[in-house]
Amino acid sequence: MTSGAEPQGSPGQARVPGERYGLDRLPAVVRGVAQVDFQSNPWTGLLFIAALFAGGWQFGVFGLLGTVVATATAYLLGVSWQERVSPGLEGFCGTLIGISLVLYLNVRWMTVVLVIGGAIAGSVLTSAMNVVLTPYTLPTLTAPFCVITSVMVIGGPSFSRVWAGHAGAAPPSATAPGTTVTWNDFWQGTFSGVGQVFFQEPWYVGLIFLAGLFVAGWATGLVALLSSAAGLLVGWALGAQAADLGAGLYGYNSVLTGLALGGTFVAVSRVSAVYAVIGVVAAAGLTAGVTNLFAHVGGHTLTWPFVLVTWVFLAAVPMFTKVKRAG
Repeated sequence: MTSGAEPQGSPGQARVPGERYGLDRLPAVVRGVAQVDFQSNPWTGLLFIAALFAGGWQFGVFGLLGTVVATATAYLLGVSWQERVSPGLEGFCGTLIGISLVLYLNVRWMTVVLVIGGAIAGSVLTSAMNVVLTPYTLPTLTAPFCVITSVMVIGGPSFSRVWAGHAGAAPPSATAPGTTVTWNDFWQGTFSGVGQVFFQEPWYVGLIFLAGLFVAGWATGLVALLSSAAGLLVGWALGAQAADLGAGLYGYNSVLTGLALGGTFVAVSRVSAVYAVIGVVAAAGLTAGVTNLFAHVGGHTLTWPFVLVTWVFLAAVPMFTKVKRAG
């Protein structure tokens, strides 16, 4: 807990002579990337950044742009440095805004402008949602990112300078339909499910993200791996398209849900482990419903299934005597 005192270097405070002003703030940006998966380990963040660049320079650059802008916005507006900014809690939605917009709108100067504006708006929305949700002990999760990106992508076609030459993002099954799952679909899809948290499909990129999670803790990495595999198996059991399974599209929301309910917000126990598994399955099942819903308005699934399932499962905890909140 913080003492309430303003940390050294906060807005309005005199600069300390010899202080590397700016460079000393870099760990907050690195942690912001790591916090997409609920981690504050800077080494995890560095591996995540490396994974983004492995997926494509544009993802690394725009992801960092969103993280820096969101972190700086929160800092300049006076959000608590010790409790929120330094641990990266104000940066991760900016990371996802940057990555998603360059994926859907391509590399253009207009995309740069939208990422900056989206990250600023996401920072404000994060604080607003914290004020609303804190009395109910619910975290904002990636909801600010989901709202900002959904609004921008759904509204994009109305603006020629935004939509002209946009990249789009059709699911793999659009060009390779079929429900016959191969062994390659399974093992590659399991790794891809970890990477798709950051919109990265290549299995080897997901493997780098997974390595970052194992750096944070062996249990963390194992939960992510098993959650991705579980999401894939749920999709397969329900008859999802094999190409989408192989691309990890049924795994990433399960990964985030597994991490959230498997120790981050819910205390670990035998009962809570079963509770987390139910949440993981629910997130995978909800993925198709959200995808079909947004398809009618030009939106994308994003991490909405994870957000909705996790909010419901966390809100229900006080009613269950055998499930406890973490901390």
